[in-house]
Amino acid sequence: MPELPEVETVRRTLAPFVEGRTIAVVSFAWPRTSVGDPRATARLLTGQRIERLERYGKYLLFRLRRDGRGSLLIVHLRMTGNLVVNGACGAHTRARMSLDDGTAVVFDDIRKFGRWQWAARLPARLAALGPDPLAIGPGEFAARLRSRRARLKALLLDQEFLRGLGNIYADEALFRARLHPLRSAASVGPRKARDLHGAVQAVLREAIDAGGTSIRDYRDGRGERGTFQGRIRVYGRAAAPCIQCGTPVRRVFVAQRSTHFCPRCQRR
Repeated sequence: MPELPEVETVRRTLAPFVEGRTIAVVSFAWPRTSVGDPRATARLLTGQRIERLERYGKYLLFRLRRDGRGSLLIVHLRMTGNLVVNGACGAHTRARMSLDDGTAVVFDDIRKFGRWQWAARLPARLAALGPDPLAIGPGEFAARLRSRRARLKALLLDQEFLRGLGNIYADEALFRARLHPLRSAASVGPRKARDLHGAVQAVLREAIDAGGTSIRDYRDGRGERGTFQGRIRVYGRAAAPCIQCGTPVRRVFVAQRSTHFCPRCQRR
């Protein structure tokens, strides 16, 4: 699933083409891509001016305005969704948005899990998500850790703890901070909490600079692959030697997700 760096990269590559434009036509080739009736969603979006394109965790928020009223188009890419400017429509195209200058934004989604939703305001389920990991300060981050007894990996994946962090970058941040993924969050002291906070922000920023991680289907708004997969240290490297000490990387399941770590560098 595209995580924070991939969604941020899509936002950055789409924004110059869509901000300030008016939506001319929206069509859904796969009706369930729309949350709610697709014809109603298309009608509500038509004529809306896109004022800003924002990222909210793993969601894209198109800030819209028409007749003085603001609203939102919320896009969740899910597992295999891609938004590409002037992309060619094909067998996996699920939606298409045409703008007033002739630009088209094509949504391809092999697995059909991606969703588009028009909303008058931010839905309660999104408002309940935790702070953005790139915006939270080290003190608040440490305090949130101290208040939770969950295992670190499971907690980092909890979107009510931090919104936008996912499997790849949670593994990478824990490795950089030399913290075991099964360790209790409440057991992490102030120094290691600062280390983890710094590691989370560093790995996310590096991944954004690299255009995200393209292991399978992810592409940015121009249809280009990210390159961070070439910098991954533990994720997906089960049985390979640790780049720091040579110990084979281990793979376990935490919160039903594959989790990779070095048993020597990340002692429990």
